[in-house]
Amino acid sequence: MSERRGFPTKFNLGDRWFDFRNRLLASPRFQRWAVSFPLTRPIARHRATALFDLCAGFVYSQVLQACVHLRLFEALRDGPLSRIQLTADLALPADAASRLLAAAAALRLLEHRTGDRFGLGPLGAAMLGNSGVTAMIEHHALLYADLRDPVGLLRGERLCTGVGRLWPYAASARPADLGMDDVADYTTLMSASQPLVAADVLDAYPMDRHRCLLDLGGGDGTFLIQVAATASSLRLMLFDLPAVTETARRRLDKAGLTERALTFGGDFRRDPLPRHADIISLIRVIHDHNDEAALAILTTAWQALPEGGTLLIAEPMAGTPNAGGMEAYFAFYLLAMGSGRPRRTEEISTLLHTAGFTRVRPVPTRRPMLVRVLVASK
Repeated sequence: MSERRGFPTKFNLGDRWFDFRNRLLASPRFQRWAVSFPLTRPIARHRATALFDLCAGFVYSQVLQACVHLRLFEALRDGPLSRIQLTADLALPADAASRLLAAAAALRLLEHRTGDRFGLGPLGAAMLGNSGVTAMIEHHALLYADLRDPVGLLRGERLCTGVGRLWPYAASARPADLGMDDVADYTTLMSASQPLVAADVLDAYPMDRHRCLLDLGGGDGTFLIQVAATASSLRLMLFDLPAVTETARRRLDKAGLTERALTFGGDFRRDPLPRHADIISLIRVIHDHNDEAALAILTTAWQALPEGGTLLIAEPMAGTPNAGGMEAYFAFYLLAMGSGRPRRTEEISTLLHTAGFTRVRPVPTRRPMLVRVLVASK
């Protein structure tokens, strides 16, 4: 046992190794040696680059935001263009356009081609196929403003945030009384990013084994519309705030689902849910709520399901292998939003068991850093 700032600390062998490693890595003398010695040089350079990326990450995101705002990727959709042509298309001074093009190429968003032309890089090309990511990037101006004082945010000194105003449910004592103008922006944002998530969820868990799905917190119906295309005999129900379900009803009718889909408005933390569904889905809902509210939602879902019914939870989850960046992102995004946190699968399982569910099991997805799936039975 040893004392550190008045608290007894028990060290095991692992602690001693980590302390030794950290003292070594903090030593300027060791750092100089590590980048010179052939066997340690690649590791030292990789870690130096990773540390620089942490320092420069905000600048990288601003380069990406500038490309999205100026529709640079769309300009290059049909092939490379010259620097002169791009400068004119972007309506930027020549020096500024060259600076942006060089930065975007360095980040693999663009590629410098022959004849002083620029084309899409591998990351820029991927952006063209994902409108949801584009919508999130455009929305990030609010998040960046909220995070300008991260310590103040952590200490609770900033009670009103841009992201929080976009997502008004948490701050409202009666969210069911919110109007369409209050919820429109967030509903639109979630709709734009939903198709990619929905595709991975439905690849992992086909819905045609069920007879009736209730999408809880289903937004404007984007998920249900994709489900309908994969399970032609499945009956569909959607529950969300009354203002949100007005938009959902119009979208579902336009998609030809008037006879198959029912919408219900209310507050799923307090109001009873419609019955008759043998599966309830919560797509990117639970991580938006703190533990007490999350448990209330899960309990309400349990009460609405018949014996043998299924609950499906799909969202990014903490502890996902090789997805530490996602976990850090959502931890601070939800902090700025004012509610919720990313949870490990074990934490969600505990909430599910407390709510009354049994046989909680993970279902593998194609892109676990984007969305993971847990299925539970009543």
